[in-house]
Amino acid sequence: MRVRMTVMAGLATLAGSLGLYPLFERTSWFWAGFGAVLAVSGGGLLARRLRTPAPVGLLFGLAALFLYLDLAFAGGEAWLGVVPSPESVRRLGELADEGWRAANRYAAPVPLVPGIAMLAAAGIGLVAVLVDLLAVRLRRAAPAGLPLLAMYSVPAAIREDGVGWLAFGIGAFGFLALLMADAREQVGGWGRTVTTRRSPREVPLAGAQPPPADPADRPDASALAASGRRIAAGTVAVAVLLPAAIPGLHPRGVFGVGGGSGPGTQTVTTPDPLVSLKRELTRLDDSTVLTYRSDAPESPGYLRLYALDRFDGDRWTYSPLKSSSKDRLTGERALPAPPGLTVAPSREVTTEVRVRPEVRNMTFLPVPYAPAKVSIKGDWRVHGPSLMIYSLRDSAGGRSYTVRSLVPQPTAGQLAASGPYPPEVVAHYTAVPKNVPPQVRKLAADITAGSTTALGQAVRLQRWFTLSGGFTYDLGAPAPQHGSDLVDFLLHSKRGYCEQFAAAMALMARILGIPSRVAMGYTPGSEVKPGEWVVRSRDAHAWPELYFEGSGWVRFEPTPSGAAGQGTALAPAYSQPAVSTGGGPDDEVTQAPDASSPDAGATAAPTGPRHRNDEGADAATGVQEGDDGGFSGAGWLLGALLALLLAAAPMTLRLLTRWRRWAAVRAASPAGTPSPPRRRPGPGSDPAGKAEPGPKRSPRPAEPAEPANGTRALDPAGVAHAAWQEMRADALDHGLEWRASDSPRAAARRLGELLEMDAPSVQALTRIARAEELARYSRTRAVEPADRLRADVRTVREAFAASVGRPARWRARLLPPSTVAQTRTALRTAGDRALDATARLNELPSRLRRR
Repeated sequence: MRVRMTVMAGLATLAGSLGLYPLFERTSWFWAGFGAVLAVSGGGLLARRLRTPAPVGLLFGLAALFLYLDLAFAGGEAWLGVVPSPESVRRLGELADEGWRAANRYAAPVPLVPGIAMLAAAGIGLVAVLVDLLAVRLRRAAPAGLPLLAMYSVPAAIREDGVGWLAFGIGAFGFLALLMADAREQVGGWGRTVTTRRSPREVPLAGAQPPPADPADRPDASALAASGRRIAAGTVAVAVLLPAAIPGLHPRGVFGVGGGSGPGTQTVTTPDPLVSLKRELTRLDDSTVLTYRSDAPESPGYLRLYALDRFDGDRWTYSPLKSSSKDRLTGERALPAPPGLTVAPSREVTTEVRVRPEVRNMTFLPVPYAPAKVSIKGDWRVHGPSLMIYSLRDSAGGRSYTVRSLVPQPTAGQLAASGPYPPEVVAHYTAVPKNVPPQVRKLAADITAGSTTALGQAVRLQRWFTLSGGFTYDLGAPAPQHGSDLVDFLLHSKRGYCEQFAAAMALMARILGIPSRVAMGYTPGSEVKPGEWVVRSRDAHAWPELYFEGSGWVRFEPTPSGAAGQGTALAPAYSQPAVSTGGGPDDEVTQAPDASSPDAGATAAPTGPRHRNDEGADAATGVQEGDDGGFSGAGWLLGALLALLLAAAPMTLRLLTRWRRWAAVRAASPAGTPSPPRRRPGPGSDPAGKAEPGPKRSPRPAEPAEPANGTRALDPAGVAHAAWQEMRADALDHGLEWRASDSPRAAARRLGELLEMDAPSVQALTRIARAEELARYSRTRAVEPADRLRADVRTVREAFAASVGRPARWRARLLPPSTVAQTRTALRTAGDRALDATARLNELPSRLRRR
């Protein structure tokens, strides 16, 4: 039963599952996985107790996992609380659907709703099944590390900070312990240790007791074991410490300590802002983030947290912030002037903000752009170029602060007539990676064709996203991770939320030569009283900011708003100029909006307070009608199709082997080979072919007759061997005994006596055996044609199937043992070749030194 290895496999799986901790808010997922591992280990022990084959043991583990999930998550609907019922199975399906949708809607760490807990337990249980199969049943402990590694790859792919060193070390030691336990059992399987006794120093007298055994006679393995433990510990230590110690691999230095770029400076690092945005937008509770009061007539505009100025080809991020003491906000200190705001008018707005105490890890302050003065307690600093307000150690949760902002109010005419950009702005904010696909560049040029000003190009881009491009606002769309996701959003799916819209417009603006960046924060929210506003988690938003000399950074709104989009998003009025009807090449004839319009000319809202309830039921839940991002029937269909393909693999391989066997015979003697030329008449014959008088010669053996069309027939020996190999494979597939030492005649006679075969089947079996016998032992070629031998093979196969039971027939069709044996031999051969290649590589330095 291999109890010790079963326990070690379960412990290794649990140790590896600790790497999943960054994905969940609470720790109860571990205990759900712990129960799944116990159930799988019990199922494996039972299967080995019953001495079932390895595939059946795998089914035992899966069945035990299913019973555990049914008991733990759907026990109320199960019969007697234990036996699965249709209602409990339906409940598991509902939980799987709930978990799948929640996993697609939330950003890590996700709340541990029942559906996510069940999916976590099922995933850990499946890993436990594979580890138990590989390490315990098949005695291949090293490959069992692959499913364990898969659990580490999930948080590493989802979260930028990956897995902590402690969780990685525990998982690595669990895998090493599994390897050591497997090695100990393999060595112990050889029996007692064979020792070589040394010659005694003194020969005992006759009848005397032999001297006690010298401990030195036994091999001392403690040194080898200690060396192995030291190597394992050193390897794990190097894997943990080396990446943290190398400059540049860890932004905060060794274990997150230090990492500055000079005296008095420190690099500011925060979680990925766009990941935080996805999490805020998909919160089920839509909790309140902050409230504020403003002296603006309508609203102070958007509250900005981040300004993302770098695009690496995949994602938008902000440049590293090198903080120093001179950036600290103290007393009545005024903030730096907004970059580029020299011509356009601005209005001073005072905003009193109160952040809810439940908000965690908000190290950047949401403030209206552009902040001129901030009054807040704590260690807060300002980044001059972007005017982001941040802290190295404090959080905004539970704090109240006052912001005095200079809200730019440019007109469309001022933006259209803006001057040239400064060189430093062009160099930094128009940089586009070389790997941006040419389709995106061409698309940006096509959309803005005919526009002669930067404002006209920006307006056309915004209008294309919100009106004519056919885009749909969808919170279920996955967050973009690669440049190909952006291409898919722009050219194919056209479904996304504010991150995709803002990132795409900012990139296309840079392609057109307009300085741009992506801002992230919150929309104005909902006005609950005159002058009082509430900002909720689903008011989180991302938008592009474009630079115009004289007006500075001004925002645009490519994301659809209202009930079919981001509910509280507002498009500024300068991005909606009047359209000319004169048919000129440039249709951006502008009208200057009222300079008193809020938020730099934002579109006027209807009178009365704006509430989130006006968005409709779909917007309140954050799920669009027709959302296909959940655990739909297409996923079930795809999974069933994959399972069918895997189940059909052995049968397909058997058919492919049969086809290749007969095709190889034809390839060895291809049709269409011209027949050899006839000899010219020699001295022993006249031109008519009649023999001339002379000495008689011994006749040559007759050659096989050639076809009339001048082609050569198939090799009879090759056909006979192929037919014999096919019959042998059919016998093995149907569970018939095959003795490798039997001659063809003996094997045919034994099969005929063992099976009740009719006369045609016996004759077919005899012809196949006779052809193989002639091909092996006789110089005379077999005379049976290829088509007859192939028909004989089919006849014998049908006789084999008729002589065995139904289970054996189905096994021969779906899981033929000959294919399994062939695959095992191929894998063993590949493994031997890999070991040989490794040994040659290890010996290569020695050979080079000898030379």
